[in-house]
Amino acid sequence: MKPTILITAYAVNPYKGSEDGIGWNIIKHLAEHNDITAITRRNNRPHIERYFEKNPLPAGQHLYFEYFDLPKWLCFWKKGSRGALLYHYLWHLGVVFFILNKKFHFDLAHHLNFNSDWTPSFLWMLGKPYVWGPVGHHHKIPRSYILPAGKKAWLMDQLMWWTKCYFWKISPLLKISTRTASKIIGLNSSVFEVMSVAPEKQCIIAAAANEIPKVKPIANKKFQVLSIGRFVPLKGFDLTIRAFARCFHQQMPDVQETMQLTLIGKGPEKERLVELSRTCELPEQAIRFVDWMNRDELSRFFAASKVFFFPSHEGAGMVVPEALSFGVPVLCFDNYGPGEFVDENCAVKVPYTTYDQSVEDFSTALDELLHHERYRSQLAENALARFHQKYTWEKKALQIHSVYEEALVPSPAFATA
Repeated sequence: MKPTILITAYAVNPYKGSEDGIGWNIIKHLAEHNDITAITRRNNRPHIERYFEKNPLPAGQHLYFEYFDLPKWLCFWKKGSRGALLYHYLWHLGVVFFILNKKFHFDLAHHLNFNSDWTPSFLWMLGKPYVWGPVGHHHKIPRSYILPAGKKAWLMDQLMWWTKCYFWKISPLLKISTRTASKIIGLNSSVFEVMSVAPEKQCIIAAAANEIPKVKPIANKKFQVLSIGRFVPLKGFDLTIRAFARCFHQQMPDVQETMQLTLIGKGPEKERLVELSRTCELPEQAIRFVDWMNRDELSRFFAASKVFFFPSHEGAGMVVPEALSFGVPVLCFDNYGPGEFVDENCAVKVPYTTYDQSVEDFSTALDELLHHERYRSQLAENALARFHQKYTWEKKALQIHSVYEEALVPSPAFATA
């Protein structure tokens, strides 16, 4: 008999990427191995129901969604993204009382997404075994790498780091969450450096994965370099532009004509990045900024690219496995985020040194990838192999299912009670 798993997932949408897409795909594939009751926000309901109208569940699978939002009188202060962090915190508290009121039957609870290592889970209040994660963590951005974005960006990063430190050391709710969880899934190996978690409770599973692409590689004579993400200091896209510009200007004119950098995304840093591209004297045909697009359009950009350049400082990097799924080599920092998603067989990883040295190292790596097609082709072949080995949704669901099985085994003390 399959265990019944109750999952709380703040973001679930079958038609979106990022956290919404991760929530949807993990839940959908976990239903192949478990009976699932999932609770998410009401604004996700139309998308989920539209999906099931066109794609009924296979016979024998049990996947049931419930929808919960905080009462309007309790969140009058929330407008758009303003107050989103507080709303998210209160939602995870309120959903516990929703579960208790509904009297759901389940064997194990799972706090699935929108996790961070400084905000607690409240599922311990249900009195059942529970799994928490994947939980994210990223280190403080080195000073020399964030100051180019301005002193305000550096100060905001410092304030966020101090806030996290306060919760790590002081928060009683965070301590209860880590002590009572049956298993805690970390996005990367740095998560448990700041969380006091017993070794037997720790497991590392990167949340990101991707479907096997339907779009085949597109023949492209250009050396297409692709970067995707929100235009914020955390992503390091100023490094992308500076390194590409240095590599671009070192090429002969005939080689320059075949080089192009495409940055896809949106965010408060866009104007600064556009201005930086002008300062670096990149001609319009060598760099383009593209707004967010649907996944089918995005797939075509991946399929036509030679390199995915992602110098992000974050502890995740959901787009990296997506690049691997298209057989696109990755260029990134050797860090706890993107650097742990890849290895030297499918990527070029640059260590943290100084800002100027990193620009030089990334530029050198681009030059090598540009001029050594055989090397680039081998990286591409290995990228695809790594994706199939580690980053399909089916593999991800099996990894989490094995965590459930371990969490449901009674401890020796309980078994002999």
